Amino acid sequence: MATPFQHHAAAQSTYKPPLIANENAFLGDVFSSEKENPEKPISCGFYRLEEGTPLVYEYTYDEMKIIVEGEFQISDETGQTVTAKPGDVFYFPKGSKITFTTESYGLGFFTGQRALGAA
Repeated sequence: MATPFQHHAAAQSTYKPPLIANENAFLGDVFSSEKENPEKPISCGFYRLEEGTPLVYEYTYDEMKIIVEGEFQISDETGQTVTAKPGDVFYFPKGSKITFTTESYGLGFFTGQRALGAA
């Protein structure tokens, strides 16, 4: 039986991720393959950080993120720090502890090897 694809038109500008941490960190899944592939689901969506409290996040799954708007400062426990700008792509392996900060705002699109809402 065929499974139809899913589409969210203009998601970058129309999808508003919910607040997940502090006063300034927003994240929400747009789609997940959990129903079709419950053993190895992939979820994707948007992460937005606004000026304020840094977000420190320890990944319990592998994730890739592309910066689509604004700017982040992204650092890890090894001391590596990058100023992330639109078009930059990141891979965060399971177990990595990442700190996100911004002086204005940043918006990233992510894909993670996890179930819907399991971030």
